[in-house]
Amino acid sequence: MKSPPTIDPEAPGTPPETRGERQQGQGHGGRQVGGSKKRLPWRMTLSLAYQSLGVVYGDLSTSPLYVYKAAFADDIQHSETNEEILGVLSFVFWTLTLVPLLKYVCVVLRADDNGEGGTFALYSLLCRHARAALLPPGRGAEPGDEDQFSDAGGAAAKKYLEYGGGNATAALGGGGGAAASVRRVLERHRVLQRVLLVLALVGTCMVIGDGVLTPAISVFSAVSGLELSMEKGHHKYVELPLACFILVCLFALQHYGTHRVGFLFAPIVIAWLVCISSIGVYNIVKWEPHVYRALSPYYMYKFLKKTQRGGWMSLGGILLCVTGSEAMFADLGHFNQLSIQIAFTCMVYPSLILAYMGQAAYLSKHHILEGDYRIGFYVSVPELIRWPVLAIAILAAVVGSQAVITGTFSMIKQCTSLGCFPRVKIVHTSAKVHGQIYIPEINWILMILCLAVTIGFRDTKHLGNASGLAVITVMLVTTCLMSLVIVLCWHKSIFLAIGFIVFFGTIEALYFSASLIKFKEGAWVPIALAFFFMMVMCIWHYGTIKKYEFDLQNKVSINWLLSLSPNLGIVRVRGIGLIHTELDSGIPAIFSHFVTNLPAFHQVLIFMCIKNVPIPHVSPDERFLVGRIGPKEYRIYRCIVRYGYHDVQMDDQEFEKDLVCSVAEFIRSGGGASNSKANGGATSDGALEKDEERMSVVASGSMRMLEEEGVVAAEGTVGPSRAGAGVGVEMGVRKRVRFVLPAASPRPNAGVQEELRELTDAREAGMAFILGHCYVKAKSGSSFFRRFVINFGYDFLRRNSRGPTYAVTVPHASTLEVGMIYYV
Repeated sequence: MKSPPTIDPEAPGTPPETRGERQQGQGHGGRQVGGSKKRLPWRMTLSLAYQSLGVVYGDLSTSPLYVYKAAFADDIQHSETNEEILGVLSFVFWTLTLVPLLKYVCVVLRADDNGEGGTFALYSLLCRHARAALLPPGRGAEPGDEDQFSDAGGAAAKKYLEYGGGNATAALGGGGGAAASVRRVLERHRVLQRVLLVLALVGTCMVIGDGVLTPAISVFSAVSGLELSMEKGHHKYVELPLACFILVCLFALQHYGTHRVGFLFAPIVIAWLVCISSIGVYNIVKWEPHVYRALSPYYMYKFLKKTQRGGWMSLGGILLCVTGSEAMFADLGHFNQLSIQIAFTCMVYPSLILAYMGQAAYLSKHHILEGDYRIGFYVSVPELIRWPVLAIAILAAVVGSQAVITGTFSMIKQCTSLGCFPRVKIVHTSAKVHGQIYIPEINWILMILCLAVTIGFRDTKHLGNASGLAVITVMLVTTCLMSLVIVLCWHKSIFLAIGFIVFFGTIEALYFSASLIKFKEGAWVPIALAFFFMMVMCIWHYGTIKKYEFDLQNKVSINWLLSLSPNLGIVRVRGIGLIHTELDSGIPAIFSHFVTNLPAFHQVLIFMCIKNVPIPHVSPDERFLVGRIGPKEYRIYRCIVRYGYHDVQMDDQEFEKDLVCSVAEFIRSGGGASNSKANGGATSDGALEKDEERMSVVASGSMRMLEEEGVVAAEGTVGPSRAGAGVGVEMGVRKRVRFVLPAASPRPNAGVQEELRELTDAREAGMAFILGHCYVKAKSGSSFFRRFVINFGYDFLRRNSRGPTYAVTVPHASTLEVGMIYYV
């Protein structure tokens, strides 16, 4: 006889924590501080501000190394007056004031997506306030998801509507007037939705390009100080090899993670900021105390009037003073708004202004000396401290490069989670700070590209032109998306949004034109990099959509499954069969293909759909959405598992336990009490099949499962899922499973106990993973473009990308792959 499952509300020795408690630590140091609306204590805020100096501001703080050198690179003729120098200083001051301080610190930082920032955060924020998402359909919530929730789901089910990538309606209720008009226009025109997605992808590709160019220009500019410390001409034989050596070491150490050396980052950046601000004050006092006059905008007018086209072209070099500003928004998830604002306004901004004023003061008295314009920062450093400053500069450049590389990894992870980039291996280098990741393939690609541009250009002029275009493109994309956020998400006046995009867009368009005009002098590099990564993203996106559409068109109805019976030769074997599918309703074609060739499936069958929804994090209590397929006695369930784009997917054993516990909780809570067949019901809009039950959100922490090893006698069952024909007894060592109910829960009725008993027996027998292996081919008669994209582009990316996370972690001995060709 089968032994009944152990249902113990208060099992002795049960650990007090639940899975929800084990997984809730997210964000910086286990705290989701970015999304918290509760004000943190001042001590914690100041601590985060201190840490942000090393993580966020490394790139921005090293910009004085190359701004003046890039601004005066052949575009401005030397003269005996100081108008050019004061004009450049005036542009630097107002650019730093208007873009990082006014735009990012005062406005953009407030547009967080549950505490996360960046281009994709703005895109997902807009998609939740308008039906504008064009992400692969299987990755986000589907139309009709809002009809799959049972009343038992309660508030948790309703909150899932906000995860719908623009297809849900919960986030659409607020706002009227201008917001409603803009939303209707955006939803009605699919071209505008494509433009929105392309903007997000362009911004992402330029961030990746910045990850290539920033380490190159930062490190090369830092080691260029050897020009003043070595004999004339000899520095050329040292600078390039030393820069390449530092870059190789930088990328080779990425797999250790930033948390291992993170405690060094903030002191290095602080030492650098104190160093450049002190040198700036020294130069102001010694050489030109009246340099503050350049803070007047009038000097910008005089500069452009005198230099004309050369001055306009020099804006591409002046632009580099704000490189790294986008990191304030991109790294928002690791800190909070106030800490980033305090660090910038109290430390970074004053130090940079003093540093630039000091350089201008020195050059105003030495502007006629040949080469001083092109040497850059180090010429203004007193000779006595030049070597220590050179050492600190190299360390600061490494720190700044590290932050950009880590940000590139995070951006790639977001794109991969949302189905816009081929799957890559993601290694989490910190157990506490989930945002610190390492992607081996991307790391070595970045290193090769970084070395290539460093060796190819060998000077900061071309590197600066390339880096400037990448930076200003990201800023333009942010400005465009922010204008929509102001109307759709904040429900402000449309005139405020127009004023925002006109004011900041005009400034950034001026810099963009100055950078683009230098296309042949290095600005082609970020465009080429963006085009390459954009092509990869679009091909992967297109192939993924076509694959999903094939699944959707060829899915099998529930009636087909209900028609299967032992009379047709279909048998049920002991254990749990876990079938992965990208469909959240119906039966995937891969399963019918499997049953047609092997007429048997498991005692308990679970169709699992993993969805990466366009929000940063999904609460563990809302991760599993469980429903039933067919009559109760069939023991067939559907489970939708949801992850945010910054969530860490669980390992295979923990995932198996949580999945089984969620099904058990669904059974215990009454999810199996009735079914559509018994009630003769169907959903109102046909989103679900007629014999598929409504689904409910199951809190994974409300029921626990304990597993023990032991020598037990188990029955082998052949035939229908209920005990019956063909019983044999086997002895062996295997798992003994019992479910632990919450202390205050009532005892389940006989039907629920019977269903839990079968689930327990199936879990003890083991779990098998049935994975579909799909070969996507263009169908005959397709255009040349489709054949090229599908048969060559997508197929090449699929064969050279990582398999799905669940396929990598499942044990090979329990895996069954089913191959099938998709003609799309």
